Amino acid sequence: MYELLEIYLMFFRMGAVTFGGGYAMLPILRREIIESRRWMDEEAIMDYYALSQGLPGIISVNVAVFIGYYRKKVPGALAAALGVVSPCVIIISLIYFLLAGFQDNIYVRHALAGISVCVVALILDAILSLWKKGVKDIPCVLICLFSFVVSAFTKFSPILLVVLCALMGIAIRTVTASKGAKKNGGDKK
Repeated sequence: MYELLEIYLMFFRMGAVTFGGGYAMLPILRREIIESRRWMDEEAIMDYYALSQGLPGIISVNVAVFIGYYRKKVPGALAAALGVVSPCVIIISLIYFLLAGFQDNIYVRHALAGISVCVVALILDAILSLWKKGVKDIPCVLICLFSFVVSAFTKFSPILLVVLCALMGIAIRTVTASKGAKKNGGDKK
């Protein structure tokens, strides 16, 4: 029961300070789950992010559910999901009740502009981290560039793009593994 509360509170804190969605959450996840608690390695977190990208719903909630499930199965998934969503519900409710009086306040607008810039920096940090862990060779660079061009310049479905890139990864790795096996087999003869 203590670990479920720990999962809930950890994700509650993340949800309370993570503006900008799931990618902005990555530096906090790294610190809390990988470095402090050592619950899993960075590769597992990146796998959860990649999988969450292709699933319906909010990335931060999907990642939280995966991590919670990894730790404590269904109760952990529920604790993580509730934890990451609770601050949003509280903050949005407060904003709703207070916004009418503050929507034209210059300080509120400036604060939101500052938060937006911070979110960009957090997302850039997440991108660099994902690049270091995920883009390891030329085929990965090509898949990354392809997916960037398709997502930036077309209206192609992100879900289909993730599936397409997964199939491309399978095809490229299968072909390179097959060529490597033939080369190694040919050297022995």
